[in-house]
Amino acid sequence: MSNKTMLGPSQARLPISLVARDLEEVERIYQKTLDPFRAKFGPVIQHLDNYRGKRLRPMLVLLAGHAAGGVTRNHHVLGAVVEMIHTATLVHDDVLDAAATRRHGSTVNAAWGNHASILLGDMLFSAAFCLCATVDAAACEIIGETTNRVCAGELQQVTTAGRLDLTEADYFDIIEGKTGVLTECATRLGARYAGASVAAERHMADYGRHLGMAFQVADDVLDLRGDETTAGKTLGTDLAQRKMTLPLIRYLNSLSEADDRRVKGRLATHDHDAEILDAVIASGAVESAQLQAEAMIDEAHEALGHLPASPYRTALEHVARWAVRRTA
Repeated sequence: MSNKTMLGPSQARLPISLVARDLEEVERIYQKTLDPFRAKFGPVIQHLDNYRGKRLRPMLVLLAGHAAGGVTRNHHVLGAVVEMIHTATLVHDDVLDAAATRRHGSTVNAAWGNHASILLGDMLFSAAFCLCATVDAAACEIIGETTNRVCAGELQQVTTAGRLDLTEADYFDIIEGKTGVLTECATRLGARYAGASVAAERHMADYGRHLGMAFQVADDVLDLRGDETTAGKTLGTDLAQRKMTLPLIRYLNSLSEADDRRVKGRLATHDHDAEILDAVIASGAVESAQLQAEAMIDEAHEALGHLPASPYRTALEHVARWAVRRTA
């Protein structure tokens, strides 16, 4: 359980100002890479702006780079690469979730259909690899390994959907692939291309992995008790699709054998969702999951403690707290 003080509204913002100029260069590279596609598919490429709000992953590349020694042109390119990969996964996720809204606007699949969405996501992946190749082979290897693990995490979630016996260990394995590995990649690349030691690169990667997993647990909590107007996207899709998120797993684990069979029977018939949601919330399982996210952030902070003190390390600590206290 975390003993950290909760962030107030004034603190729940990302520390963009430290890397604002770097982010401008990342954005320039990102947009330039998509220019050839914009000329042919202008409206759908323009629509991707609806998917890009926080710029969290390129920010992590940059903050990690500064914290580990300094930012170079490679960091700007790699920031654009990880942002492109993240955007591609969102486009594909919305197809898998049949989601209609993203950041207060329609999803690509809602506006252009699933076929266009899948191809657009594939095109973003391909563009990201082409851009990454301008750095070096090591960067391509890291990005390739990361996208393999992301896809494996998504595939594991899809192939286990509806499996009501999913364990917490299964769940954590899935979210490490879905979310943890891309934030791990961002902070690892930031450290590596700043010339960090092997140990420092490992600690920065650990920070990113814990941060990403905590971010996903917090996302699963928001899906159950968030507000669609604030979040700007379709909520409630996890329970509707029988995704076994941490709150639901912990709720089922708290039941007697008889009640467990009864609730799983209701889940199997895709009925009584409103009653089940109320029961999950009343059980305290949502709060338990939130505390788990806080504990993961404590691990992220511990990893950062191996790095020299600096405004950039402090900013990374702030990002970690924001990840589990956000409302969108």
